[in-house]
Amino acid sequence: MRDTDRPPADEVVLGEDWVSPDHAEAEVRRSRERRGLFALNRSPLARKIITFNLIGLLILVAGVFYLNPFRDSLVVQREAGLAAEAELVADVFEVQIAPAGETVATPDATLPGIDAQRTLEGVSISGGAEAFVFGADQGLLAAAAGPAAGRVQAPEGSTLITDFLNAIWDGLSYVMGSGSRGGERLPAEEQARALVSDALTGETVLRTGIDAEGGTSFAVATPILRGDEVLGAVALVSASGEIDALVRSEREQVLQMFVIAILVSIGLSLVLASTIANPLSDLAAAAELGRDRQTRNISPGRVRIPDLSGRPDEIGRLSAALRGMVAALYDRIDANEQFAADVAHEIKNPLASLRSAVGTLRLAKRDDQRARLCDVIEHDVRRLDRLVSDISNASRLDSELVKEEEEAFDLVRMLNAVCEHHAQAAREKGVEFITDMPRAPMMIYGLEARLAQVFVNLVTNAVSFCEEGDAVRVWARRRENRVLVVVEDTGPGIPEQALTKIFNRFYSERPPGQFGDHSGLGLAISKQIVEAHGGVIWAENIRPTDADLTSEPLGARFVVGLPV
Repeated sequence: MRDTDRPPADEVVLGEDWVSPDHAEAEVRRSRERRGLFALNRSPLARKIITFNLIGLLILVAGVFYLNPFRDSLVVQREAGLAAEAELVADVFEVQIAPAGETVATPDATLPGIDAQRTLEGVSISGGAEAFVFGADQGLLAAAAGPAAGRVQAPEGSTLITDFLNAIWDGLSYVMGSGSRGGERLPAEEQARALVSDALTGETVLRTGIDAEGGTSFAVATPILRGDEVLGAVALVSASGEIDALVRSEREQVLQMFVIAILVSIGLSLVLASTIANPLSDLAAAAELGRDRQTRNISPGRVRIPDLSGRPDEIGRLSAALRGMVAALYDRIDANEQFAADVAHEIKNPLASLRSAVGTLRLAKRDDQRARLCDVIEHDVRRLDRLVSDISNASRLDSELVKEEEEAFDLVRMLNAVCEHHAQAAREKGVEFITDMPRAPMMIYGLEARLAQVFVNLVTNAVSFCEEGDAVRVWARRRENRVLVVVEDTGPGIPEQALTKIFNRFYSERPPGQFGDHSGLGLAISKQIVEAHGGVIWAENIRPTDADLTSEPLGARFVVGLPV
């Protein structure tokens, strides 16, 4: 059933690339045309493939956003940078402070020798940040701001898609965060003043806050020292949402790649779905077509399974298996139909003879005529009984061969038992019975009772064709991975025209004196049993070694080959 011309291993048959056979059902072709290449609404399997591929991608992106590693890194970097900047500003003030004990006139005695506002304005402040200088009494001495202080530029490269996805993500973050937001954003001076008291103790203080709009701001305060004496503090406050703008920019880049990955994943999923779902849909449509036709009993015809055996994957194997299964099923149906026809024909012959004998019996007037007619009726009744019994055995054979359990047994022992049972009947007929079996056991695997039935049929056939003075010989030999069992006789042989038909059901080539004594099913049943065991059986005539084929045969030979 599988085609021998297969494509090379490196060629992959995708989607509808396979060529439909000429005998494919028109309904299947029309269904394929209506379906198109991507039929998600008609293919649950295609929808599952796309959904499962997207789920993995969504989990990956959601995990990246949830863990948010780049935001944490930016927060740590910004905090460290702002603290370092505050300490540098404090160092500028510390190097300009007058030494202890020196009297210098300054605007603020807290920082002797320094004009705090002028000094702070001379320091370069990072963009978006605001700087404050406080004295030891927490009074504000100076304030300055970097470029674009308090303002955050919108990230470049935003698109409608990324804005939409960012809005979704912000909503999810709000829900997952139990709807928590920070309080109202305080002015930068108040944020700085809140840290001064801690900074005047001699330590650098950092604080990160979130305002009501979700923006993140940083504040840091560090002391101004003269030796071990704290003279004041420098505080830096960043713009609100500065880090969030950077995170949003990074997120938009990830979302853009996410959109591209989704489109690629959907495209590849559609291609994959077309290579799996569409061929399976064709196979299912062909099977359903045959089922519906049989159900409606409308010109059933034969089910035509599409030939996908050229695909080097499981679908190709499935197509070949279905085609082989359907072919075997139709072969079995044809055989059953032929068997039923043969049975009807075989039963009609004895019935016709019975009807004729019964009709003639009513007209017969002499006792000897009635006796002959009664013998004919009895013969036909026995013939019908034998025929019905053989037909019943033949019809049950298939199911019994499947149900019975095979087991290992000694073929030599079984053949010796069969020969011993029939040898006496042959000798009573004046036929010499010869056996030639090996001494060593020959173990094979199969149904011992069924194979014994085969050899009983062959031996009884050989004896029935022999006359007084003839001989029957049964011998067995092992040849590599097979066992050969041969049954030979020196009878009249087999007519040449019968050699090809001798294993057909109800075919019988018997001498005139044996007419009606055999149903013609014995050899057919024997062949069926042998082939069910993976073996072979054939018949041939025995001829002289140097004689031509037109010479009279010396007898008949039946050979059975069984796997070991």
